[in-house]
Amino acid sequence: MDLLNIIILSAVEGFTEFLPISSTAHLIITSKLLNIPQTDFQKLFEVFIQSGAILAVLILYFNDLKNNLKILKTLFFSFLPTAAIGFFLYGIIKNIFFESINLIVFSLFFLGILFILIEILVIKKKISFKKKVEDINIFQALIIGLTQSLAIIPGVSRAGAVILAMLILGYKRDEAAKYSFLLSIPTIFIASFYDLYKSKDMLLGDLNNSGILIIGFFTSFIFASFSIKWLINYLKENNLIVFGIYRIFLSFFVFFL
Repeated sequence: MDLLNIIILSAVEGFTEFLPISSTAHLIITSKLLNIPQTDFQKLFEVFIQSGAILAVLILYFNDLKNNLKILKTLFFSFLPTAAIGFFLYGIIKNIFFESINLIVFSLFFLGILFILIEILVIKKKISFKKKVEDINIFQALIIGLTQSLAIIPGVSRAGAVILAMLILGYKRDEAAKYSFLLSIPTIFIASFYDLYKSKDMLLGDLNNSGILIIGFFTSFIFASFSIKWLINYLKENNLIVFGIYRIFLSFFVFFL
């Protein structure tokens, strides 16, 4: 993989990781457009560079987490379902889910429809968003975590699943996005380093691979920093219909491609 492809993929990951449009789907689609084969190292790269995006969250939200035991506790309970499912389905996720374009198409389309339906219910005043992150209890934390675990399917979007679950529970859009950022810290950090551990022989055998991961890490970090700030500001004044429409159009694009 040459330097340009490394930067393109890492930029795509950083920018899309926290948007409800599925960074995994975008990485797989981009790799296919660039004719990059889905090798074991490529799959490791696509998972590991997500940790660069996590560094952006840690820097931007460090004060929110520092000494805030309530949020840390809810994050722990939200993380548990994803950790369990990810651990037991590790092989299926990497070798089957990541290879299925049909699964990506369906996931993009289905969640896009759900976003639009939720916002229509808001317009008709059937749903209202009033709650903040601080209002999450343990039961809701587990529900959010179970919903996030659906993101093992490429195209679902980890951020999209969390935001959708929290909207249904009555949380404000920007607060739902914020919690999806915070929940990404344990989820993606552990997933990235677990994948790194499983692939240690691949890295030790070729130091060039380590250099590729480092470049990808910092490129992802830079683009994620901009993406996080933009999304929070956008959701304070706007709804999620545009993301729903984008997902639907992208699903058709992938299908016909």
